[in-house]
This record gives sequence, structure tokens and C-alpha cells, in this order.
Amino acid sequence: MRPLRACLGAAAAVTLAAAGTTALVAGSASGAATALDNRWYAAAPYLMPLDNDPPDAAAIMDASGLKAFQLAFVLAPNGGGCSPTWGGTAPVSSDTAVQSVINTIRSKGGDVSVSIGGYGGTKLGQACSDAASTAAAYQQVITKYGLHAIDFDLEEPEYENTAAIKNEIGAAKILQQNNPGLYVSVTTAGTADGTGWFGKQMLLEAKSQGFTPNNFSIMPFDGGFNGAASQTGALTNFNSILQSTFGWDQATAYAHEGFSGMNGRSDTGEYFTQADFQTVLDYATSHHMDRFTFWSLNRDRQCSPPDNGGRTSGTCSSVTQNAWDFAKYSVKFAGVTPPTTTPTPTPTPTPTPTSCKTAWSASAVYTAGNEVSYGKHNWKAKWWTQNEVPGTSEWGPWQDEGAC
Repeated sequence: MRPLRACLGAAAAVTLAAAGTTALVAGSASGAATALDNRWYAAAPYLMPLDNDPPDAAAIMDASGLKAFQLAFVLAPNGGGCSPTWGGTAPVSSDTAVQSVINTIRSKGGDVSVSIGGYGGTKLGQACSDAASTAAAYQQVITKYGLHAIDFDLEEPEYENTAAIKNEIGAAKILQQNNPGLYVSVTTAGTADGTGWFGKQMLLEAKSQGFTPNNFSIMPFDGGFNGAASQTGALTNFNSILQSTFGWDQATAYAHEGFSGMNGRSDTGEYFTQADFQTVLDYATSHHMDRFTFWSLNRDRQCSPPDNGGRTSGTCSSVTQNAWDFAKYSVKFAGVTPPTTTPTPTPTPTPTPTSCKTAWSASAVYTAGNEVSYGKHNWKAKWWTQNEVPGTSEWGPWQDEGAC
């Protein structure tokens, strides 16, 4: 998540603005299926298509009935610049790998949204000079993939940067205006009282710019949460914040509110089971909330052993489950009953035992791509690192490549 390219300037943004709907239609002509209804985009769980052992989207669709996926994350290039990339390393302009995933999903009657930002990495709102150039960079993504939905995941460290958040909110407003019908969600951190100071400042920025997305979603995890009751309490408190910020009544606030959970074990050791998801789902539907999603489909499968040794992983949930259990709650939110039996699924191959790489050393220096073994798992370095224990955090320098 997370060579110098010149930032698209205001002139380019004006050109795109003039194109308006044409940009979206052109993208649609390049392969986008007919847009799903908004409920599906609101129910799309996050999927990393290039990292964290990406699962087969077609198999998930067959097994769960899911139709929509939230692909993550679009960032600025790691080397600097104002052009969109996947994860800071793979330019959107030359991408074929993610396009192939999207084509597969659409061939089965589904569609995707794309999430920008996330935790870590350099965001385009930080790298681009203003809202217009930020919007122009995102418009490239919309046009490339013929998108009908986009998610602004505004969290640390970006949401602590006032100028960056001004650029992101301004870009979201421009995209909303220039792409009629575009589903826009804004996701930010959750706290017990709804959202923290920076989340509230982001809402005030949206108010000052006159921007209203389809929803503002909070992530009630990694903040001292303990099961569903603490999460529904945070959603109730966030509803009050939306009311006081925008002058909405309670029902209007719920109609613009969303939930973004984390299935299984969170980064800080909280646990959210299938029962917790059902409780929050009941809350969301009974209050007519606009969005119910989670991080992530890469994690929606059981670890080996099931508790993963008490560690959080980017590739499994650390709780006992059947594959794609949590995806079925998104399907329920979209209003479709998940299949009770799996319709001729793509078979999951029996894992071939993997040999362990050279053992990790606290004194060694590792650079991006280096592989080590630790705790009977293989790990790959995402960037330069020394004396950072693999598996300490999903967002650390090590990517879990599975048991060995």
C-alpha cells in the first residue's frame, strides 16, 4: 500500500473537465460492463490485485455470489511525481495485470471500484500541486478502466496534511462533477467517538468545499475496539458528527454513512468474527446506511494453523472460517442471498510445501525484493529495512508469502 513523472497541470485538468462525461464514456467503451446499481459498489470488499497473495476473483464470485470488488491502492510513484500507480510501483498507464483482473470480473457480470490512498505510501494529494492536477491524475484511472465508482481512503499519514486533504477533497468534487453518476465514497479512521480530530477536520474541509460524496465511511478497528458492540457504538457517534457538521437529520446522516471493517484479527490484535460482522450488518441495514465493506478479500480465508500463531496476516484472517465467509456479508448487504452451495467453483489447489528461505537476521540490511524466512513463513521485503521483525505489522516492511 503505499522515474520522476511530471505533474499534470491545471491546463490538463481543464481539458479533462471539458471532456466531462466523454472521458467516462470513452473508458466504458474500452471494456466496462454496464454499471451495477449503487448498492453493489457500496458492498464491494477490498482486494489487492497485485500483492498479498491475490485470490482468484472468479472463484470468489462463484462461491459467494459477490459481484463488486474494491481494488486497492492507487498511489503516487515512490520516486516522486503526480501520475497514478498501483502501490507506488506499477504505473496505471502501462498496466495490463489489473486490467486482466477487471476483465475477468466483468466477464462474469461484475464490476470494480478503485480505492486511492490507504495506510502508508505517498498519496497523489501529497504529490500533486493542487486539486485540479490531483483530479487529472485520478481521471486517468477512471478513463483507463472505465470506472463507475471510486473510493478515497484518507488516513494516516495523509489526513494529517491539511494541504493534501484539500487537494483530495477538491479532486473528489471535480471527478464527481465531470463524471455524472460516478459513485464516490470517502473512507477514514474510526474511533470510539466516531472519528478522531483529523477525520473531523476532513469533514469540515468537505463542508467548506460544498462536497457531498455518496458516503463517509469509518474504519472502526485498530483503535481499542472489542467486537461488534464497540463498532456499532462508534457508528452511532459518527452519525451524530455527520449531523452536527452538515446540518443533516439523523436519517439523512445514516444515508450518507458507511462501515469499513477488518475481518478476523486486526493489526492491533482485536478480533472480529463472523458473528460480529452479522451484528454490524444488522445495524447497517436497520439504519439504512449507505455502505458496508471490509479489509480484505486477500484475508478472507483461514490461516494454517487457523490462529496463525496469534499474528495478523495480509493473506488470511487468523480466525476459524470457510473461504469467503466474510464476503457473504457484503453480498447480503447488496440485497442478494449468497449461494448455499458452491456452484462448480474453481478448485483450490492443495498447497505445495514451500522451502524456507535463508533465515531473517536482525543485523542484515534488506532491500525491496529480498526474501527471508521467519516463524516458519517466508517473507519478502517491500523496501529497505534493518532490524524490523517480519510479521510485527501488516503495514511493516515485510510481505507474508505464506508458510514454509
